[in-house]
Formats: sequence, structure tokens, C-alpha cells
Amino acid sequence: MRKITTAMAVVCSISTMNAQTKITYPATAKGTQVDTYFGTKIADPYRWLEDDRSAQTAEWVKEENKVTFGYLEKIPFRDALKKRMEKLWNYEKISAPFKEGSYTYYYKNDGLQNQSVLYRKDAAGKEEVFLDPNTFSKDGTTSLASVDFSKDGNICAYSISEGGSDWRKVMIIDAKTKKTLEATLVDVKFSGIAWRGNEGFYYSSYDKPQGSELSAKTDQHKLYFHKLGTAQKDDQVVFGLDKKRRYVGGSVTEDGKYLVISAANSTSGNELYIKDLTKQNSPIITLVDNFENDFDVLDNEGGRLLVATNYQAPNKKVIVVDLAKPEKNNWTDLIAETENVLSPSTGGGYIFANYMKDAVSVIKQFDYQGKLLRNVELPGLGTASGFGGKRTETTLYYSFTNYTTPSTIYSFEVKTGVSAVYQRPKVDFKSEDYESKQVFYTSKDGTKVPMIITYKKGTQLNGKNPTILYGYGGFNISLTPSFSIANAVWLENGGVYAVANLRGGGEYGKKWHDAGTKLHKQNVFDDFIAAAEFLIKDKYTSSDFLAIRGGSNGGLLVGATLTQRPDLMKVALPAVGVLDMLRYHTFTAGAGWGYDYGTAEDNKEMFEYLKGYSPVHNVRKGVKYPAVLVTTGDHDDRVVPAHSFKFAAELQDKQSGANPVMIRIDVNAGHGAGKSVAATIQENVDIQAFTLFNMGIKQLPNLK
Repeated sequence: MRKITTAMAVVCSISTMNAQTKITYPATAKGTQVDTYFGTKIADPYRWLEDDRSAQTAEWVKEENKVTFGYLEKIPFRDALKKRMEKLWNYEKISAPFKEGSYTYYYKNDGLQNQSVLYRKDAAGKEEVFLDPNTFSKDGTTSLASVDFSKDGNICAYSISEGGSDWRKVMIIDAKTKKTLEATLVDVKFSGIAWRGNEGFYYSSYDKPQGSELSAKTDQHKLYFHKLGTAQKDDQVVFGLDKKRRYVGGSVTEDGKYLVISAANSTSGNELYIKDLTKQNSPIITLVDNFENDFDVLDNEGGRLLVATNYQAPNKKVIVVDLAKPEKNNWTDLIAETENVLSPSTGGGYIFANYMKDAVSVIKQFDYQGKLLRNVELPGLGTASGFGGKRTETTLYYSFTNYTTPSTIYSFEVKTGVSAVYQRPKVDFKSEDYESKQVFYTSKDGTKVPMIITYKKGTQLNGKNPTILYGYGGFNISLTPSFSIANAVWLENGGVYAVANLRGGGEYGKKWHDAGTKLHKQNVFDDFIAAAEFLIKDKYTSSDFLAIRGGSNGGLLVGATLTQRPDLMKVALPAVGVLDMLRYHTFTAGAGWGYDYGTAEDNKEMFEYLKGYSPVHNVRKGVKYPAVLVTTGDHDDRVVPAHSFKFAAELQDKQSGANPVMIRIDVNAGHGAGKSVAATIQENVDIQAFTLFNMGIKQLPNLK
């Protein structure tokens, strides 16, 4: 890269309720890069920040963090906020148990351990540590990503993530002795581990990219088989050589008879293949040869496959595919589509249909012939998840949570339908003092959109309540009620927390998802803006006390909203966001997001549409932007940090108002998964401190 002349440092005068503070932002050099799309020239002055391996980018990260943390350290209640969050976070957390071989395994965190520890008990009830990820690295940045056991439970393959990267290493150990059996597998990405009996396992990966492994494009996924006792270089490619697919996954049915292969080019729609493992050199049979719908094999009874799909059912249904006659015209419905979105699981020889009714869980239990056995009684209105396990299990487990109830694990007897509390966390939070209310507001085009608003009972609707409005709106992902320690601290300090279920998500099925994709993406931003206007109109808050927050695709949501309506909020909090919509598809697996976004290379109309809302390209000179705290990780190889770097640089250069524009960059951190407890707490403290401070809050009397 040619040398870029250093630009003048940007100086901004910041007014707060406490004092006049001058912030000198680091100098961010401007290059001369210009790209041409369909005859339109687009300047990209901060292209050099895409080079995550350059000393110049590393220095910029260091200098930006110096300014950001210097600012955060001066917030008077930051330390007290951290003490309260640590105290509230410090409770024992235990997962649902699962059986492998002669042991029962479960995860446990004593409270503030950076990573949860995997324990096990033998038949006599003797407890021991099986894997402790806190020993994987000194700073807690290496996490345990997955654990999978051979059919007999005697061998374990577990994967780790270093620095939050999506690239994984896979270790293979003797489950009884915990001794390493063979060399570590490397360069595994977007992969499960599917054992074929006790002889080996299937996994997926890409060829290591040329250039930076954290940002270079990866778009040909392949399924491999690793035979125990052989070198990784000799692993056989099972699927993915004939033509390019961006996402390929393999699973083995519980009875060990079939390998199921799913292949996709985007995050929506997949091909489906199956291979008979009981016959040597059996061919891979095509069940679905296009990407028009989603197909997920739940289980099988011999050659009878139970498949969840949105084929001819936007809200999903369960069908039966008979492998003796697998053609579409022979498929039969087992659990029909309803008006509510279905997310099924299997366990104990039953199907559990988890329906989402206005973002709240409803559970029904069916047998494998499609007969409804019972409606499962839940503890209240909220999110239930789990109900999965081996076919032989008589007791399954599920968790239940909502915005005011910490996640509690219940046991469930599959024969009787009786639930009992298995593990209720002891959290220093008075749930009974808070309430959640679901409202339906009207978006710009008349669409009714649900939103759940949570606050302390007795809160006065006077327009002065600090409020966080959270959203996502993409990739068929649904935001359902769940408890968060960070949000609990926010609520304790008089905050309101609102979650809008925007189009683009999966709350109302495929139609709701598609209504927020490609040339309809503006609907998502309009839904979010309308949610903010509702909160202001009904005096939950006002523009002076409103913060908008979202991560990943939700970071795009926040970036687009703050550039379209900078007057609407006081604070904007885009996290690990997709912010350069003209180039997102050129990094790592970004091209796979084309179903939701389209790409600037598709056609001129798509280019113009993306340019019209791309946050990086819509920061304007002379505009007074809200206080902005951009957050990202320097090892994020899902949404590369260059998105956040370029957006922050644009905002710092063009901000004409008095509000600060900061970027907080976690070092040795990725997109979020596996982040240490210490780092997670500090990030949430900094976000809340920044938000409240810029709303003019001088002290937090509710801190204990």
C-alpha cells in the first residue's frame, strides 16, 4: 500500500452536564481510493483500514482506544457501575446435564470465571473437572466452542476458538483418561463435529485463504471425514468439490445409518442430500437440489425421515420423506403449518413443537406419527428452549426466561409431561419489582410491529426515563424475551429497556423475514424509527434520553437509523456492525449474506439502494450526530472490524455537533462468542456509563 499523508487531527468540543471537555481524536489519514459502480464513482478514503495486518492500522486502533478509554475513565460513576454489575453477575450458573457413555456432563461457572467449566459425574456421583477452558489461555480469550463424543462416549473431540475467531482447532482425547490421542486438527470453520460410530467424524471447512485469515474471502465450504489415527492431510473430502457452496454441514442420524448433508450459498435456503452409511461406497442421494427453501432433518425411523421445512409453509411444518420414494410428490405432512412460527426439536422419542406466538413460546408434544399428546405447561410468558436429547432419554430439560426472570432450568418427564425445577439461579435481583408490557405500534407503511417494554413498576411516563431501544431485524432471527444481568443493572438504575420485533426477523415466518430483505430493507429501519417515535409519543422517554442499540446486522440497523434520523436519539450504540454495504460481501463469508442484503454488483438498482442506506456512505458534513460509541473486536472475522473503523472515521471527521464519537476496540476478541466474563462485564459497564453520562446523568443513586 502506498504511503498516505497524515491528515490534521480532528478536535471537537464536547458539552456535558458536568463540564466542558475537549476531545482530540487521532489523525485518520485519507487515501485516494475510488471505485466505480455502474458508472458511479464512490470514494473510499479509509480503505487502508481494511488491512488488519498493517502497522498503520494497529497504530490507529491503539490511538483510538487511548482516546476512548481516557474518556470512559473520567465518567464519575463508572467504577461503581462495574462493582454492582460484578456483584450481580457473581452467582453460580449450571447448565442442563447430558449423558455420554457412563458419565453425566454439565457446565458450571462459579460466578465470575471467564469461561464456564465442563464437569462430569460418574455412576457413583463422583464429580470431576473434564475440561476447564480457563486454563487454555492466561487472559481468558481462548474459549471452548464445542464438545462432541463418539457413539460409545469413550472418545471426545472438542474445538476451541482463539481470540474470538471463527477459525477452530479440534482436539481429540480419550474421554476416560483425558489424554490426547492424536495431533490437533486446524483451520476448521463454521463446522459441527458428527461422529460416525467410533471410527471418526465429519467436519467442515474452507481452504485457508490467501492473505489475512481474519478478513480474506472464504466461499467454498467442504465436508471432510477424519478417520481416527490418520493425519489431517489425508482427510477425505466427502462433499463440496463439484461446485462452490458457501456453507456445507454434515450430521449423522442417531441410529448411525445415514449421513445428512446440508449445502447452501446464503443464510436462507439449502440443498439436502443423504448417504447410507450401512452400505460401503453408497452414493450420495439428492433430496433437494435448490436453495429455495429451508430443510432440517430432525430424526429418522429407519428410512422414514422427519424434516422441518418452510417448503409450501412460510411458518414451517414437519414432513415425512420416505427414502424408498423420496420425490417431492411423495412427501407427506406430519405436523401441519399454523399461524405461528414453528421451531421443532426431538428427544425421548417425541417431537416438541416450539411455536412462537408474538415472540413468546408455546410448546406442544407430538409422537412420531404426528399425534398431539399434550400442550406443555410453561411457568409463564417468555422463552422456553431445550426439549432435546437422545431417543432413549426419559427425562429431558428445558430453560425458561423472560426480561425479568433469570433463566431457570426445568426437568421434563416425557411420559407424564410433568415439569420440575432443576436449577434456579440465586441472583441478587428482585424480579417482582419489574414488569414487561407488550405493545403493537404502527410502522411507516401501516404494518403492526410488536415491542416488549420492560421497566420498574411505578415508573412515571414523563419523558425523562433513560431508555435503550434494541433491535436486530434480519436473517430470519427472532428476538424473544430473555434475562440479562447487564439489562438488570440498567433497570435497577431507572432505565427502560425496549425490544422491537422488526421485519427481517423470523417472528412471523418467511414473509416477515422477506419483508425486510434486499429492496425492502428500508422497512426494517422504518420499523425501528417508528418504535422510537412510539416510545417518545407515549412518554416512556424523549430524544434526550433515548439510546438505540444493536449488534452485527443490528449494528447496521443502528448505523442506518442514526444517519437517517440523527435527531431521534441522544446516544447510538452500533456493535460489530455491517456498515459498508458496498463491500461487505468481499470479506470472509460475507457473500453468504446476499439473500438478505443483495450486493452492489448485482445490478444498478441494487447498488443504488445499498448506497442509499449504507451507513459508511451516508455520514454527512454539517450534521449534528448523537453521541456514538462504536464497539468491535480486532479478531472479528464474521463482520470484520474495518466496517466499524471506517464508520467511526467518517463520523469523527464530519460530526458538527458537540456529542462525542468514540470507537471501543476489544483486543483479542471476535464477534462475541466465547468472550470472557471479565471482558463482557467491562464492555457492558462502558456502554451504560457512556450512555447515561451523555444523557446528562451525574450520579446513579440506585447503585448498591
